[in-house]
Amino acid sequence: MSMAKAVSAATTRRPLVPRPAWAAIAVAAVFLGSFLVGRYPVPPHTVLAILAAKLVPIEPWWPREAETIVLAVRLPRIAAAMLVGAALSMSGAAYQGVFRNPIVSPDILGVSAGAGLGASLAILSGGAMIAVQCVAFAGGLAAVAVAHRIGTWRGRGDSGGGILMIVLAGVITARVFEAGISIIKYAADPNNTLPAITFWLMGGLSAVGNPELIAALPPCLVGAAILIGVRWRLNVASLGDEEARSLGVDAGRVRIWTVVAATLMTAAATATAGVVGLVGLVVPHLARSLVGPDHAVLLPVAALLGAAALPAVDAVARTLVAGEIPLGILTSLIGAPFFIAMLLKIHRGWSS
Repeated sequence: MSMAKAVSAATTRRPLVPRPAWAAIAVAAVFLGSFLVGRYPVPPHTVLAILAAKLVPIEPWWPREAETIVLAVRLPRIAAAMLVGAALSMSGAAYQGVFRNPIVSPDILGVSAGAGLGASLAILSGGAMIAVQCVAFAGGLAAVAVAHRIGTWRGRGDSGGGILMIVLAGVITARVFEAGISIIKYAADPNNTLPAITFWLMGGLSAVGNPELIAALPPCLVGAAILIGVRWRLNVASLGDEEARSLGVDAGRVRIWTVVAATLMTAAATATAGVVGLVGLVVPHLARSLVGPDHAVLLPVAALLGAAALPAVDAVARTLVAGEIPLGILTSLIGAPFFIAMLLKIHRGWSS
């Protein structure tokens, strides 16, 4: 009996499929499944053949309309949803670790408000989608720069008080930028410009194509590379400044690099998809419940789960009703009760 218990315990400790692998499987399943969802039905074998034809020579036997739907319409949108979801989730996990706060989200330093103000200005001036994306990206970076400058002016960012100052500065900066958005909406043409601004602020991927996807890719890759590079230092920094200093890690420098990387990713994601709430808050908690607080594993798993979650939500957003539900609304409707359910199941500290 004792031998059977030992074998059972060993089996429980070592699952046949590691949890990070399940996250990768979920990404692959959602990626392929998203091509099957839409107003124009495309059979699974047709989707696989069209995608495979880009890698190996296959004589086309499918309708030209199906290839246009798969490659020109759905592929850029699905790829953008995966990129945005991964960026927001990975940034959220990094922010929660570096600020040692489980309710921190990627927009804690005002990046969403800054991007929203930049996008509103670009839309008000009649800019194209790629121009809106670029100005929104610049606005997000500017908001975080202002918040970080105010927070470190007095707090210096070297202690728990410094962290609090940065967070409070981010809250105030976001409110100021949101006031700027309100002023622009008040001055905008209520028939044309105002609806465009409002729709962008609610989030969505309907206007995203290959140019917007290509523009968002470099900052997301750079930010992800930085976070992966500081992942073990982030583990030490999350213990506190004094503990990190005793272990030879400059927590202030790690915090700066983390904020820079996460801001690059969040600004690019927000500039691409608009304001998409709760993804960067909920998905990191789900990843932490699966693999624990070690950022060496947590960051990539959070990215994978985000890359699976947002395309799934986007598929619902574009098929649930005759029109299209704004992505930010749907993520909030789904994410809020999901987050409450997770909180009710937590009986220990979030980093345990």
